[in-house]
Amino acid sequence: MSERTEPVDPRRLLIFREVARCGSLSGAASALGWTQPAVGQHLQRLERDLGVPLALRSTRGVALTEAGRCLLEHADAVASRLAVAADQMRALRTLRAGTLRVVAFPSASATLIPPALAALAGQAPGLDVRLSEQEPPEARQSVLAGDADLALLFQYPGDRAEDQHQDLTSARLLDDPIYAVLPAGQAGRMREPVDLARLGGKRWVAGCPRCRAHLVTLATAAGFHPDIRHSTDDYVVVQNLVASGFAVALLPGLALAAVPNGRVRALAVRGRPVRRISVVCRREAGESPPVRAFIQALTSTVESQRA
Repeated sequence: MSERTEPVDPRRLLIFREVARCGSLSGAASALGWTQPAVGQHLQRLERDLGVPLALRSTRGVALTEAGRCLLEHADAVASRLAVAADQMRALRTLRAGTLRVVAFPSASATLIPPALAALAGQAPGLDVRLSEQEPPEARQSVLAGDADLALLFQYPGDRAEDQHQDLTSARLLDDPIYAVLPAGQAGRMREPVDLARLGGKRWVAGCPRCRAHLVTLATAAGFHPDIRHSTDDYVVVQNLVASGFAVALLPGLALAAVPNGRVRALAVRGRPVRRISVVCRREAGESPPVRAFIQALTSTVESQRA
């Protein structure tokens, strides 16, 4: 006979999730407004029901076991689904009210989010939208953990697919072209699309780790290894370094649109490299009216900017 496993108590599952997120029984007790012994008893009962230890206790807090880490993914999914259910009921009750939590990388926050919010405000004036900036790996994790409703991500060719996960659904928004950025005086002597090999002897400024890796990949394909002298994620700094003649750079179109600088010129690159921009949410959240409305607003924003 197979060993009988008790059904997972959803209430205890959410208590366990709070313990994992807080890193201690006392932290979870404070967050829940309970006593520490009560939280500990629910965790112990959940472990007995499942027949496996979920967390190792110590004076420094708790550390999840392998079983605990596995269960936390399911707990996050349950919490996310419950949050979507609550949002949908609230939206039905109050007619387009509720909260929408959005995370996006900086250049999308500057160029795509504001017009999408303006369009959304006309459709759902009572919707409370909260925007936070995060790079794609962190944004993806926020959605999976239920801390955000949707996220804008970017991905270069060859990157691990950030939007691929059994619990996520994604929609491709646009291909954001990558440009070579040079001082305006130097760029005037080059034809487009520029061959990166012509820039092989230049000093370079690079951005985030994935942007830097993409630069190295393109440069290697062009036959050189870039001499990267400066590193910054700030597109204003990048363009000012280029304008002052200290380096050249590769920048995506959204970054150039977010912070125009008349002292630099962006040149199309041979091969027309791009980064893919997508919007992702949990599968169940895709049925939420606020999420659907915001994705539609983003899509309309992209189409209007292309026109």
